[in-house]
Amino acid sequence: MNTIRTHFGFYLLFLLSISAFGQHKNTVTATLHAESNTITIVQKITYVNETGETLNEIYLNDWNHAFSGKDTPLAKRFAEEYRRNFHLARKKKRGNTTIGNISANGTSANWERLKEQVDIVKITLNKSLKPNESISIDLNYEVKLPSDEFTRYGYKDDGDFSLKYWYMTPAAYNNGWKLYSNKNLDDLYTEQAEHDITLIFPKKYNAISNADTAVEGENGIVQLSAKNVKDVTILLRQNSEFQTFQTDKVNITTNLYAFGLDDKMKAIAIDKVVQFIHKNLGEFPRENMMISKIDNKKNPVYGLGQLPSFIRPFTDDFQFEMKILKAVLTKNLEESMWMDTRKEKWISDALETYMLMVYAETYYPHMKLTGGLSKIWGVRSYEFAKLEFNDQYPFLFMLMARKNIDQSLSTPKDSLTKFNNNIANKYKAGVGLKYLKSYFDDAIIDDFVKEFYTTNRLKKTSRTDFENLLQSKAPKDIDWYFDNYVDSRKRIDYKIKKVKKLDDSLQVTIQNKYNGNFPISLFGIKNDSVVSKYWITDIGEKKTVTIPRDDVDRLVLNYDKIIPEFNQRDNWKSLNGFFSNNKKLKFTFFKDAENPHYNQVFYVPIAQFNLYDGFTPGMRFYNKTFLTKRLLYDIKPSYGFKSKSLVGSGSVSYRHDIDSKSDLYFARFSMSGNYYHYEDDLAYTRFVPKVTFGFRNPDFRSNQKEFLDFRYIIVKRDQPTDITDITFENEPDYSVFNARYVYSNPDPLRHLTWFTDFQLAKRFSKVSFNLNYRKLFQDNRQLNVRFFFGKFLFNDTNSDFFSFALDRPTDYLFDYNYYGRSEDTGLFSQQLVVAEGGFKSKLENPFSNDWIGTANASYSVWRWIEVYGDVGILKNTDANARFVYDSGIRLNLVPDYFELYIPLYSNNGWEIAQPGFDQRIRFIVTLSPKTLTKLFTRKWF
Repeated sequence: MNTIRTHFGFYLLFLLSISAFGQHKNTVTATLHAESNTITIVQKITYVNETGETLNEIYLNDWNHAFSGKDTPLAKRFAEEYRRNFHLARKKKRGNTTIGNISANGTSANWERLKEQVDIVKITLNKSLKPNESISIDLNYEVKLPSDEFTRYGYKDDGDFSLKYWYMTPAAYNNGWKLYSNKNLDDLYTEQAEHDITLIFPKKYNAISNADTAVEGENGIVQLSAKNVKDVTILLRQNSEFQTFQTDKVNITTNLYAFGLDDKMKAIAIDKVVQFIHKNLGEFPRENMMISKIDNKKNPVYGLGQLPSFIRPFTDDFQFEMKILKAVLTKNLEESMWMDTRKEKWISDALETYMLMVYAETYYPHMKLTGGLSKIWGVRSYEFAKLEFNDQYPFLFMLMARKNIDQSLSTPKDSLTKFNNNIANKYKAGVGLKYLKSYFDDAIIDDFVKEFYTTNRLKKTSRTDFENLLQSKAPKDIDWYFDNYVDSRKRIDYKIKKVKKLDDSLQVTIQNKYNGNFPISLFGIKNDSVVSKYWITDIGEKKTVTIPRDDVDRLVLNYDKIIPEFNQRDNWKSLNGFFSNNKKLKFTFFKDAENPHYNQVFYVPIAQFNLYDGFTPGMRFYNKTFLTKRLLYDIKPSYGFKSKSLVGSGSVSYRHDIDSKSDLYFARFSMSGNYYHYEDDLAYTRFVPKVTFGFRNPDFRSNQKEFLDFRYIIVKRDQPTDITDITFENEPDYSVFNARYVYSNPDPLRHLTWFTDFQLAKRFSKVSFNLNYRKLFQDNRQLNVRFFFGKFLFNDTNSDFFSFALDRPTDYLFDYNYYGRSEDTGLFSQQLVVAEGGFKSKLENPFSNDWIGTANASYSVWRWIEVYGDVGILKNTDANARFVYDSGIRLNLVPDYFELYIPLYSNNGWEIAQPGFDQRIRFIVTLSPKTLTKLFTRKWF
C-alpha cells in the first residue's frame, strides 16, 4: 500500500510540475507617471522552451517602441495609407521604450533591436536553452506612451490612458520565430502565458481591464492577474462610464453607448447576444470580458457606426445588439483561438462574419440593409433598399473584386489593403462558409463551426486543423474551396449558354467565363417560385447537363445569390421564346444597386462652369452601379446659359481586367467626346478614341502604378468671322496621335511621378519628359521638385498655338480644366495649371517652338507656407537660347487641389513692387467632386 501511495505521489508531483512547467509567466510591476506619460517597469518573464528545439536566443515583442521613429514598420504603414499625422507629430507625441538592463537567470544578457524591426528585441542567451527547460528573464525599462490619436491607445489629451501592448512579451515560436512588428493590426502573436501585474498610478484614476481578477489597494494600486491572454489591456479613467452586466456565461464590462436603451434593456440585449454565442460556438474563454468604445471604433459594424446620429434607420435594440455582438465575437475569438494571427486571421474572420449572418437570420430575418429607410416613399423603389441586411457581405467583397483589387483570403494581414483587411476579406471569409452551407444543404457547417471552436478553444491551432476537420465533415469534395476560394483570386462567373427543350427534359449548357472550378446552383423557376434546384460541378470551360422539364418557365443560376458570383446579369434564361430574354430599360434617379433583370439607366442633374458657356446645368445619363461594370457609358447633355446653346460630353469604355501573375492588370478601350466653347461664341468639338494598359506592383498595398496610353485626338473649332489670329488661318482643325507612358507612386512621404510623351500631327511632332518629386523630411519640412524637357522633332506651324509654354499652355489637346482657357487678362487668366514649363510669373515671349528645359522647386518655411523658385532655358528657331527664372511664396493649403502662388522676383524684376500686383497672383483650385473624393478614398483602396 505504501508503495502504491509513493508511486501515486510521484506521478501527481510529476504531472503538477509538467503543468506548472509548461506555463509561461509575465510578472510586471509598473508605475505610471501621468505628468510625463511614462511607465517605469520591472518585469520577470518565465519562459519555457516548448519548441522542441534548442534555443540560443529569445525574441521579445516591444510593440510600444514601434512609435519611436518615422521609419519604423508602423510609421511606414501609416504613410502607405496616406496618414501624415504620425510623421508630422511632435516628438513628445510619439512613444518609445528605453531599456535599462536585461538579465537571464541572474546574469546580464546581450540584447539588441532588430535593424528593420526596432520593436523586436533579440536576447542572446549565455547558455543554450534545451527543450522543456525554462529560463527567467528580468527586465528594467521605461515606456514613453504615444498619443492615442494614432491607434486609439496611449495617453489622451484629457489626461486618461488606454494601455494595450504596453509591456514586453515573448514572440511566438512555430517552426521558427514569428517576428511580427506592430502595424496597427491588433494581431500580437505571442505565447500563451499567465500575467500578474501590479500597477501603481495616481489615485484619481479608475482601472478597467480584461484581467481575470483585480484587487485594488490603497493610494492607486491595483493587482491584476489573467491566464491565456496575449497581454493585459488597461484603461485608466478619471470618470469611468463602464458598467458590468452579469450573465450566467460571462460578465461583460462595457462603456458602449446604447442610444434609446436604459440599463435594463441593455442587460437584456447583452444577455441575448451572450446566449447566442454560447449556443452556437461554445464556452467563453474566461469569466470576464471588457468591451470598450475603442473596440467598436477600431472594428465597427460598417454601415451602422458610420451613420450620423440624426439618421437612425435601425431600431435601437438592433443597432446595440449588432455592435455588442461583433465586439464580443471579436474579443472571444481573439482570446480563444491561438493561431498565427497575421497569416491565418481569415479563419477567425470567417467564424465571426458567419456568426453575424446567422444572428441576423435568427432574430431579424426581415431586416433590410437600409433598415427603416427601405419603407420610405422615394427610397423603397431602389434596388439597394430591397437588399437584405446580410446581402452587404457578398456586396462589399464584390466591390473590390469588380475593381480587380481583391486579394486571396490566405494573404497575410499586413499585405492586405485597408479595405480588404477591414471589410472585404472578412466578409468573403464568412460568405465562404455560407456558400458551403448551401452546397451541403444541411446543418453540417453549423456543427463544424461549433466543433472547431470547442475543440481548439484555448489551444494552439492552425489552418491544418481547420482544413482537416472541414474535410472530414464534408459529404462532397471541397478541394475547390481551399484551392480556389481561399488561396486564389479566381472569379466565380457562369452563364447559361443555351437551353434545348426535349419532351420531358431540358439540356442546359453552362459556360464557365473564367478558369475557376466552383460548384454553381441551378434553379428552375415557375411564376417566381422555386420548383427545382441542382448543383453543377466540374464545369471546365462549359458543361451540358440534362434536367427534368418540371414545367418551369425560367432557369436561373445562383437564384438565391448566396454564391459571391462576379456577374449575375447573365444568369437567367427564359423558356418562353428569344424575345422574352431581352431586358427592359429601367430609368432610375441617381446611382443604385444592380438589378440583373433590367438594363439600368441612371440620371442625375449636374452643373458645370466655364467663362464662355457660363453656368451650365445639365443631366447626366450613365449605367455605372455601385458595383462597377466592364462596359460603361456616361452622357452629359447640358445647356450653357451664357452661350445659350446645348453643350456637353460623353464617353463609352470597356475595361478588361487581367487576373494573371504579370504586372499587367487591365486594358481599357474607350471613346469620348466634348462640345463646349473655348471663347465667346466659338465652340470646339473634341473626339478621342483611346487604349490604356495598366500595370501595378504585385504588392497591392504599394501605391505604385504604371500606365501606357495610346490615343488619337480629333479637334474641330469654330472660326471667328474676322480672322486675326494666324492659328486659325493655318490650323483651324487638327488631329494629334499621342502616346504616353506614366509612372506613378504618390506616397505622401516620398511622392514620385513621371511620364514621357510623344505627339505626332500633320504639321508637327514633339517629345517631352516630366518628373515630379515630393519628399517630407524628418523635420517635417517638405521639398517639391519638378523637371520638364520638351523638344520638337519637326515643326511646320506658323504660330505658337502648338508651342511649349513657360506658364500657361495653350492646351490644344483640351486636357486641362481651364475655366477661361482663352483669357490673357483678368482673374481667369491667373488660373495655374502646372504643366510644361510650370512657371508662375508671366514673362515676355513665354513660348518655345524648338526646345525647352525647366526646373521648379519649393520648400517649406512654416506649415503650409513655402518658398518657390523656377529656372529654365527656352530655345526658339533662329534665336539664341534664353535663361528665365522666377520666385515667390507658395501657400500649399491642399497639395494639388488648392494652392496660391505669390510672385516676388523674376526676369520682370521685383514683381511685388510693380503695379497690378494682385493680377500676378496665381491659383490652383479643383472643383471636380470626383477628383476631390480621391482625397478620402485613396487611403482605403
